[in-house]
Amino acid sequence: MTDVTLSPALSEAEARLAWLRAARVGMFVHWGLYAQLGRGEWAMNRERIPVAEYERLADTFTAERFDADALAGLALELGARYMIFTTKHHDGYCLFDSALTDYTAVKRGPKRDIVGEVVAACRKAGLGIALYYTLNDWHHRPDATDALEDPAAHEEFLAYVHGQIRELLTQYGRIDTLWYDGWWPFDAAGWRAEEMNAMARALQPHLLFNNRNCLAGDFATPEQHATPVPGRLWEANFTLNDNWGYCPSDTNWKSPRQVLDLVLAAARGGGNVVMNVGPRGDGSIPEIYHDTFGEIGRVLRANEPAFFTPDLADMDWINHGTWTVCGHTAYLHVTRWPGETAVITGLECRVQRASFLAGGVPIAFTQVEDKLTLTGLPAAAPDPLDTVIALEMDRPPKRYLTGGMRIPRVPHCQYDPVESNMVGMPT
Repeated sequence: MTDVTLSPALSEAEARLAWLRAARVGMFVHWGLYAQLGRGEWAMNRERIPVAEYERLADTFTAERFDADALAGLALELGARYMIFTTKHHDGYCLFDSALTDYTAVKRGPKRDIVGEVVAACRKAGLGIALYYTLNDWHHRPDATDALEDPAAHEEFLAYVHGQIRELLTQYGRIDTLWYDGWWPFDAAGWRAEEMNAMARALQPHLLFNNRNCLAGDFATPEQHATPVPGRLWEANFTLNDNWGYCPSDTNWKSPRQVLDLVLAAARGGGNVVMNVGPRGDGSIPEIYHDTFGEIGRVLRANEPAFFTPDLADMDWINHGTWTVCGHTAYLHVTRWPGETAVITGLECRVQRASFLAGGVPIAFTQVEDKLTLTGLPAAAPDPLDTVIALEMDRPPKRYLTGGMRIPRVPHCQYDPVESNMVGMPT
């Protein structure tokens, strides 16, 4: 994991979060027995596959083409700074060594500690490592459903869950984030979530928690949408198609353009974006992930400051693309190339230098009051996916326009002007 220089003024909580704030891009991996079925990670539940029948998948789960170093390499292709790996999904099969069950990859199936391999690969590649662990479990008996109605079953089930979390945090050295999921059917009291977090942080004081054990945690986890969460760090998680687990019939793949738009949305909104990978049942990685992630990583590496260090931008929308900001520099992400001349109006600051961020080639410009004109641009976009232009300003960048006004005097009206959306609007 990349080291982050911390300000002594940071609170203890903010100091723990600093590396994740700086990381910006992560890669999720959903892999388990369900990958052999090829119908997504919820197949056991959606198809009501009996436990005994589903369990037999462990005997054919050989992981013969699973390569943790290849997964780490894919994360680097994407430009990710960390990986989230599923140690156990809701089907209950553990990809780590557990003394609490024989239903593990170490004891049944490939006879390998998959989680140990992944942690080692991430460390070697310089990636942060987050361990996904679902609290719910469709295989273990008693399970959460049993525990709802039987206090003794509840105690036994919680001992199993808390015990496995302890195993994950004591068997692999430093772990950066504990990524909970599957919080139903209990609330925080039902999971003893305060006790759970206290135990985990006592084992690894630097550890971060997400918000999926019914406590707020250190960061929010919007799923399949990049909605900023005011006042806290957020991590938006996305599939590349419509499934987390391997599903070859699902060909609704996001394009590199769509993925880059998600990365930009997170950067603009002060959050992170995580893209998922669903390896095949044998552990191999479908080629489309390399194709798409490679394109994204190429753009991120060429324009690193525009993606990994943005501040929240006070910049109105623009026809050519979108903005990110860092300090006194505004980065114009041109995703719709204007041709040899580009006009930007509404600037409330003076441009001192304009250049292509990738390569640093200067761009000629003139500025008259709030109107900036960039000239001598190539006829076609240098990078059709995202050409980033750096505009160095005399102050923190700010741009203001409003709809339908010759001279901006009032904020842009809200869309969908129904009564509930009219509150606080000018009359």
